[in-house]
Formats: sequence, C-alpha cells, structure tokens
Amino acid sequence: MSDERPADERHVPVLLQRCLDLLAPALAVEGAVMVDSTLGMGGHTEGVLTAFPHVRVIGLDRDTQALELAGRRLERFGDRFTGVHAVYDEIREVLDELGVPAVQGVLMDLGVSSLQLDEVDRGFSYAQDAPLDMRMDATQGTTAADVLNTYDEREIARILRVYGEERFAPRIARNIVAARTKAPLTRSGELVDIIRASIPAAHRKVGGHPAKRTFQALRIEVNGELETLERAVPESIEALGVGGRIVVEAYQSLEDRIVKQAFAAGATTSAPPDLPVVPETHTPYLRLVTRGAEEADEAELELNPRSASVRLRAAERVRPTPAHMRPRTLEQPTRPRSTRRRTA
Repeated sequence: MSDERPADERHVPVLLQRCLDLLAPALAVEGAVMVDSTLGMGGHTEGVLTAFPHVRVIGLDRDTQALELAGRRLERFGDRFTGVHAVYDEIREVLDELGVPAVQGVLMDLGVSSLQLDEVDRGFSYAQDAPLDMRMDATQGTTAADVLNTYDEREIARILRVYGEERFAPRIARNIVAARTKAPLTRSGELVDIIRASIPAAHRKVGGHPAKRTFQALRIEVNGELETLERAVPESIEALGVGGRIVVEAYQSLEDRIVKQAFAAGATTSAPPDLPVVPETHTPYLRLVTRGAEEADEAELELNPRSASVRLRAAERVRPTPAHMRPRTLEQPTRPRSTRRRTA
C-alpha cells in the first residue's frame, strides 16, 4: 500500500527552526553550499533553500523513492538543489564529482525516515503486516528476511542485543531459528508473533511495543547503519571549510554515541595534559556549538510526535584537521560503492 500524497503533506521535519538557526552563521557567506546527507522527503532542505536564498543544497539519499518525492517538492528551486543517489559516507566522493572542494554546512537526520515508516510494503513498521524487507535502498542488498533465515542463532542474538538493546535477545533468536525450520520467515507479522511469544507477559506491557527493539536492530543490520555512520561523521567534518557547521539529529543511543565521540575528538586538544602551552598543531579543529545533546521541547513534540527521541548536536570547524588528528576511519580502505545517479 502506497501513500500518494506529496512530500510536503507527509513529512514534518524535526527541529527545523533550530537546525536553521544553528546553520545560519555558516550559511551566511555568499555562494554557500550545504549537504543534506539524509534528504528523505526534503523538508529540511526546503527550509534551508527558503530561509537562505543564496544557498545551494546537495541532497544525498540511498532511497530512490525519497529522491523522487523530494525532487518534485524542491523542483521550484531549480539548480539550487542537486539530488544524488548515495549513502552519506560517500559525501567526499560526491563533492569531488560535482567539483565542490568544501561546503559550509552539513545536516544529518539519522534513522528511519517518515517515508519508510509510512510505506507499509517496505516492512519497517511492526504495526502492520508486510514483507520482511527493511532496505533503505530497495534496489540492492540483504533484506531482513535474508538475515532471519540465514544467520545462525548466536549472530541473530548478538544483533538484537547490541543494536536493539533487547534483553530477551537469546530467547527471541532461539524461537526465530525454531520457526524457520518449518518454513522461511517472510512477513513482519510472523516476526511480531514470535517476539510476543518470546517475551514474558509482564514485560510486554512496558517500554512500548515489544517488537520495537528487534525491528530497530534488524533495520540497523540490514542497512549497515552504525558502520556507515562511523565513517560518515568524520568524512562530513572533513568536507567542511573553516567556519562551516555540521548539525546531526540522532534518535537512539547508539547513533548519538558515535556522533558525540566524533565531535569530542575534534574539540579536544591532542597535546599531553602536562604541557604549559599547547602548540597550535595540537589545538582542537572543532568547536562544540550545542551544550551536550538538545531535545525537543513541548511545542515541537505537539507539532511532531516523531521528535520525541531526537538528540541534536552541532559543531563548527575552526581549522583544518592536522594529519596526526585525522580519525582512523578516514584511513580505512573504502568499501565497494553503489552506482550513483544525479536526480536533479
């Protein structure tokens, strides 16, 4: 079942005004370029293009359906918007292909998008029965059904425990493996039934829907979200020119921890603590703009209930990153890339 409404009627961007306020000092320069690393249905990008008439936005998304919807929403901005089929850790390669040496802003709105939750056939939601897919890029890759039907019991339990923080992970994994010996798991409704049967009745009544943590864990595994984010945050920082700002909205603790650590590494001196004077080569290359992680206030929650779990952090580049302070993730060999296509 597909929702045919246009993107602007289906999506309310989380903390839009706060994001605009945080990005404003960096985007004030003439000819500024921002990367919306998680374009989705284009709500944040629309806000940026409207608020800053001189800014150009490059929007990345691995979801071709999102790119199509956002492209229609943003068509009126002409060549001020460029959409690219790419994952957000490919930011440097995309900018190189577009001939952009550095950008003034990067915005990342992490996790599953409104589009993916609302499109029942994508299998992201535990509230409605659908094929066990969960791929953000539906054109390639392993599905949730592949994970459930081919991974061994120990690996399934690890994924549920680490990515979903599910305390009953071993029991759920055992019951998944038992169920698939009778027939492969293909529908989200089947999985929800297994999860319900695996969790003691007293625990099903607390902490939200009993399948929430398992579905989160499977989505993260299917899309390689945490590994990708560990590369994407340092890559995004490196794409910023001096004075540029990065704003990240995370929705669960594992994502937020990665962002927090990357920002802290850039905002901390690399000099030994006993040095009386810190050499310039060891001074931080980032300045934290937010104090810790900001949350949605009551007005935002009333406007957009999906903002309930958001944790927003922002940082500003104050100087280029010295070679000895570059994160190790930037030195790792890159994985094979998907084929990109510019959409707008």
